[in-house]
Amino acid sequence: MNQFDLDEPIPQLHVSGMLSDDDRRHIVRFMIAAREFDNAMIRLYRQGRAFGGVYSQIGNEATSVGASYALDRLRDVIFPMHRDIGMHFVFGADLDQLMLNFLARQGSQMRGTDGTGHYADPHLRIYGNISHLAAMMPVAAGYALAARMKREPIVVLTTIGDGGTNVGEFHEAMNFAAVQRLPLVVIIENNQYAYSTPRQLEYACERLSDRAVGYGCPGVTIDGTDVELVFDTVRTYVERARRGEGPALIETVTMRMRGHAEHDDFRYVPPPMLQYWEKRDPISRYETQLVERGVMTRHELDQLHHTIAREMTSAIDRALERPFPPAEEAFRNVFV
Repeated sequence: MNQFDLDEPIPQLHVSGMLSDDDRRHIVRFMIAAREFDNAMIRLYRQGRAFGGVYSQIGNEATSVGASYALDRLRDVIFPMHRDIGMHFVFGADLDQLMLNFLARQGSQMRGTDGTGHYADPHLRIYGNISHLAAMMPVAAGYALAARMKREPIVVLTTIGDGGTNVGEFHEAMNFAAVQRLPLVVIIENNQYAYSTPRQLEYACERLSDRAVGYGCPGVTIDGTDVELVFDTVRTYVERARRGEGPALIETVTMRMRGHAEHDDFRYVPPPMLQYWEKRDPISRYETQLVERGVMTRHELDQLHHTIAREMTSAIDRALERPFPPAEEAFRNVFV
């Protein structure tokens, strides 16, 4: 078992030279929205109102928000995982629509047939995750190839967990993207566990980004709790991909602070490990940095938390007022 020194100094957060203070205020709002959405879904799950699994991204907000904020939201494309709700907010997802989706109400993009993130919103350039997680990789690579054939100057970003990197489709897609020099940026969200399997039983290499050498593309490992570091790193490789220089593999080291989903009590995680990562909470650390640098006051941040929590409650109330879809919806698009 890895040992975690609770007295280990926490490194200073990176400061981006490419972000304005307005950008920083947008970023922290997206991070807080992601956290509040997760908290709302956890409550709804316990009430028996959330449909399907509830896959929290608590602890991963810096990666999902920082990475997607580094893209051109008017032309680039994301293939987010089930633990990337922050990306949906950055790309303009409507809160009311998200609530309809997750509460399986009439008007949901999945017509009430599912309650997790398997929907796509092509108008927002968001393509839904596939439960067999590595299966998204060839689709994302294929989208990047099709865009290049159509001479569209876009970059495709997709995410995968540490466990998903051990599935054949991950390797096939990375190899194909590298050989074809596709504009694909892949983020490995290394949150220490593949469901209940700890990372030391998942792979033997020191860093998952080391695998990039075998594909012939750049690979880098960074602190996934540092939102401006994530932004700068992803922006660098997005620009590289847009120049036609091929894909990149970025490993963001984080911690999943809840179970695999809310049905999982994650007793298998050693308490010292959770304590170690609690001290590195991406939102509280970033808020402290913003206050210290005079970007926002603590009062403004507290008000922002309050406002977003109220918006979540209102969106939930509106969604719960909607009926469930008619039973006939279950048969639409079923061929046999």
